[in-house]
Amino acid sequence: MLQQQLTTLLAQTDIALTEKQQQQLVKYVELLNKWNKAYNLTSVRLPEEMMIKHIMDSLVVAPHLPGHHYIDVGTGPGLPGIVLAIALPDTQFVLLDSLGKRVRFLMQVKHELGLNNVTPVQSRVEEYQPSVKLDGVLSRAFASLQDMVDWCSHLIDHSGKFIALKGVFPSEELESLPQGVKFEEKISLAVPELDAQRHLIILSKD
Repeated sequence: MLQQQLTTLLAQTDIALTEKQQQQLVKYVELLNKWNKAYNLTSVRLPEEMMIKHIMDSLVVAPHLPGHHYIDVGTGPGLPGIVLAIALPDTQFVLLDSLGKRVRFLMQVKHELGLNNVTPVQSRVEEYQPSVKLDGVLSRAFASLQDMVDWCSHLIDHSGKFIALKGVFPSEELESLPQGVKFEEKISLAVPELDAQRHLIILSKD
C-alpha cells in the first residue's frame, strides 16, 4: 500500500528516485510508525498521512540543496534529514536533536536502512561544533527565523546558508531578522496532495 502511494505521489513531481531509494522511504515510514507508538515521535499517526505530511513535505526540498554537507537542527525523528539523505546519497547530513529517544531512533534508522551519509548527534544546537565546513543549516518547524539565526550562526561561515522549511510565507519574521543576516531567496514548494502552503526560506550572512 505505502509503496503504491509513494509511486503515485512521486509521479506528481519531477523527483526521480531509484527502486532502492523508494524502498528505503517506505521502510522509514514503517519504522516511524512502529516506534511512534512507544516514543511519541510525531503527532501524525497514520502511515499514509506520514507519506504526505513528512516524506513528500521533506522530499520536495531535495532539488534545492546544491552543497554536500548539511546539518538538520531539531531534526526530531529525522525530518527532513533522513528523507533528504535517502534522496541525496552523495550529501552528508548531521542530524541534531537534544532528546535521547529521538537520537536512538535515528541510530536504528541509520542501521536498518544502511545510510552511511547520516550522523545522528545528541546535543543542544548552541553547544555543537561541526567538524567540517557546512554548506547549510536546515530547519523544519524548529524555531522562528530569528531564533534559528541566533542559535545556529556559529555553524556556518559567510558561504553557508540558513535554509528554513516554512508553511505560510513568514513576512513578519523576515522583517525582524537580526543585523548581519540577509534574506536571499524564497522558493514556493508544491507538495502532492497537501492542501497547505509551503515555502523554503534561504538566508545568508551579510
